[in-house]
Amino acid sequence: MPAVGAVRQVALSAGRDLDATLAFWQGVLGMSVHARYDPPGIAFIMAGDVRLFFGDGVLPGTVYLDIAGLEAFHAEAKAAGIPFTAPPTLVHRDTEGRFGPAGESEWMAFLKDPAGNTIGLVERLAPEQL
Repeated sequence: MPAVGAVRQVALSAGRDLDATLAFWQGVLGMSVHARYDPPGIAFIMAGDVRLFFGDGVLPGTVYLDIAGLEAFHAEAKAAGIPFTAPPTLVHRDTEGRFGPAGESEWMAFLKDPAGNTIGLVERLAPEQL
């Protein structure tokens, strides 16, 4: 049996207002819409090589995105009134190097888009960056 490859696409809820959801991803996260089809009212945003699919009838999901400068982004977004469900928090010290270079720390912050999707922002910091 062949092995499964890399993640190609993640489905996320568009909620009841695709325009508001896409505006959040563009305005808050700085991501651009790759393709949109009306009808049926679906859209795609590229996160690296992974397509994020936004459609009606999809339950809210969770996606984790890499970010550089998590603390600064959090401060700026919070000052702009963007609510976070969790501020930047150390979630893992990767002493063994299982998820990247050994010794790095993984920090995450969480927020939700208008459709209820949870967005985990992830930054890995080397010991000298702490």
